Amino acid sequence: MRTNYLLLLAIVLGVTPCNQTHASDTVKQSVFLYSPYTKIAVSPGATIDYKIDLINNSENPINNGLSVVGVPRSWKSELKSGGWSISKLAVLPKDKQEFDLKVDVPLKVNRGSYNFIVSAGAHRLPLTVTVAKQGTYQTEFTTDQPNMQGNSKSTFTFSAILKNQTADKQLYALMANAPRGWNVIFKPNYKQATSAQVEANASQNVSIEITPPANVEAGNYTIPTRAVAGNTSADLELEVVVTGSYEMELTTPEGLLSTEVTAGETKKLELEIRNTGSSLLKDIQLSANKPNGWEISFEPTKIDMLKAGQVQPVTATLKAPKKALPGDYVTTLKSQTPEVNATAQFRITVKTSVIWGWVGIFIIVIAVGGVYYLFHKYGRR
Repeated sequence: MRTNYLLLLAIVLGVTPCNQTHASDTVKQSVFLYSPYTKIAVSPGATIDYKIDLINNSENPINNGLSVVGVPRSWKSELKSGGWSISKLAVLPKDKQEFDLKVDVPLKVNRGSYNFIVSAGAHRLPLTVTVAKQGTYQTEFTTDQPNMQGNSKSTFTFSAILKNQTADKQLYALMANAPRGWNVIFKPNYKQATSAQVEANASQNVSIEITPPANVEAGNYTIPTRAVAGNTSADLELEVVVTGSYEMELTTPEGLLSTEVTAGETKKLELEIRNTGSSLLKDIQLSANKPNGWEISFEPTKIDMLKAGQVQPVTATLKAPKKALPGDYVTTLKSQTPEVNATAQFRITVKTSVIWGWVGIFIIVIAVGGVYYLFHKYGRR
């Protein structure tokens, strides 16, 4: 009887531990961690933000401790949920809770794969981070829009980002190697300056304003810019595409737009036609809006082509009619192409001939002499 009792007790004692172990294994298999990104590649200095779910498929609530094991010493990691740093997380039956794992990869890091584990109680989630390139102390000077197009009167404004990927605060000198006549202005944080101070592992906005010279020709222009500080620097190459602008000016070498001419005689006017735009001017025609009876001719009569910034001398010969009355006359000279035209108004003063002046004096003398003769002859009677 005693033997049977002991046997029964042993069976009961043997069964009970087995049932407890089985229940524990079931709970363990019903709780697990999940993240879709278990192996990723990043650059030095990157910040990784994992979204991880703690899933409880069991019939009982759980309250598991959370930890990260195997993160390299120079790296930083933090577990957060709901804006709080956490070390334990409770989950209701048949439910899940999300938490974040933030990992900061240092700038100075060797290229390769790094493995670490996120634990929630007995469950583990292996993660792998592959650093794609060797970490160095470096600077980045970048822009999303390195190319701009406009006419020669435009100001080209580029928005760039200067990133200090070093462990120290840096003072960067900002410079540009622009063609002669071009103007480049740097505006870190939208204030004009020749340098910019950037904190370690931080960035700063830099506005770059580029103005071409007045008589720049149409074409593509490369403007190299650079940020330099101590042992680190970065280059940014910008491209400006200047489209053609058609502009022309008609004037004289001295800028004087008035002259004198004697009625019946000719007068030569020295003119200049200037291409003040950025495109080639072709087939320039010359004409004049003149008073009735006047004659005006040009030499040359037309200009086949005139490059940007060039000046073409032209001689205009005008002749006032013999019967032109003395006074001021306005004559409009015009140069034109299919794209653009230019005008110049000249004030021309007409004088009478010297001969007619002497003729007038002679007539006056004869008249006075005639009066004197008549007075002398008949005055005594």
